[in-house]
Amino acid sequence: MHPNNPFKSIAVLGAGIMGAQLAAVFANKGIKTYLFDISNELATNGKDRLKTLKPAPLESPENINLIVPCSYKSDLEKITQVDWVLEAVAENLDIKLRVYDTILPLLKKSAILTTNTSGLTLKELSQKFSLELKNKFMVSHFFNPPRYMHLLELIKGEETSLETYNTISNFGKNILGKGIVPAKDCPNFIGNRVGIFGLMSTINIALKMEIDIEIVDALTGSISGRPKSATFRTADIIGLDVLKSVAMTTYKKSTHDESIEMFKIPEIMEILISNGNLGQKTKSGFYKKDNNGNILVFDLNNKKYRSMKKVDLGLDEEIVQGSNVSLQINALINPDSKYEEFFWEVLSAMLLYCANRVHEISDSYKDVDNAMKWGFGWRFGPFEIWDMIGFSSSIERMKADKKNIPEWIKKIKSKRGSVFY
Repeated sequence: MHPNNPFKSIAVLGAGIMGAQLAAVFANKGIKTYLFDISNELATNGKDRLKTLKPAPLESPENINLIVPCSYKSDLEKITQVDWVLEAVAENLDIKLRVYDTILPLLKKSAILTTNTSGLTLKELSQKFSLELKNKFMVSHFFNPPRYMHLLELIKGEETSLETYNTISNFGKNILGKGIVPAKDCPNFIGNRVGIFGLMSTINIALKMEIDIEIVDALTGSISGRPKSATFRTADIIGLDVLKSVAMTTYKKSTHDESIEMFKIPEIMEILISNGNLGQKTKSGFYKKDNNGNILVFDLNNKKYRSMKKVDLGLDEEIVQGSNVSLQINALINPDSKYEEFFWEVLSAMLLYCANRVHEISDSYKDVDNAMKWGFGWRFGPFEIWDMIGFSSSIERMKADKKNIPEWIKKIKSKRGSVFY
């Protein structure tokens, strides 16, 4: 165990995919971890699943011995022993509140309580907490898979003590090696608020402009500094039902958001979900394999699977095959580019969305950039990309398109030689 580790033992509540992997993260650091679920059988199943998950959650097989399966019925006394309780149960407010009612009477005074929620706010979750408990409560949002994803979003409430925040932040940074991004207590925080907007806006703009799925993914993947899974493949990996759930959290709770309609679930997604085509976990979503192993794609017009078309981006092959993201993005938004109109619409929508959200969801645009790089695998954050394409010239282009520019962006532009970095 690391000599500066403040936690001798930890309890993880919820032995699902995320909860079990979080238990593995702590076990990998030599920390005894109690993995709770409604029955010992479910907790044991969660622990056993760690042996087969890929990528491997355990750094070495013997680390699994530090994970102790527990049930709320027979093992609650273990809660009295731990220094940190991390709740990772289903993303349902009522379920979380019931779990809190069960374990809170047993929580020792010095113990920290955090939640791994991706979208519920501290205000909602702590509505019945005493002031003393609120001092020890915060959000610690790991990204899946937690052993490998660098991002750890931390959200403190008005009553969360600085000591509590610093303890979790230092542990995350120095023991777990995470990139810490402080976020504000708002729906979906930073990573999911911006990342899901990126996915949903691209999908909705593609539908409006009738751009084929494979073309969209060719434009929004590696060539624009994002993961190879791009947009529609990423949606399949997340799970269309999960993507819908996260998007609807923003849609229902952020009615002041000027781009809220982009979070609306398009008919094409609703059709796939209702048919049980949820993505990778059901082996069919926007993409699927036929019996011969050929990859098929869902046609946005006739709503049937078809063979993938060969994609020609109309760019110089050296640019396409190169690794200079700045050169590639600038080529894609060049008026001579074959798909310039679509890519510019997607990119400008993302940049302006981040500019409009930055003060609501974070204290700095740098936090937004780090969240997207560490949590969504972007090589460069939105504001870094804005510098790449020419901050001042791109704003002039946005004005020509009659797009609304936030006032703080206008003020930056008014300064000579303005850039974010």
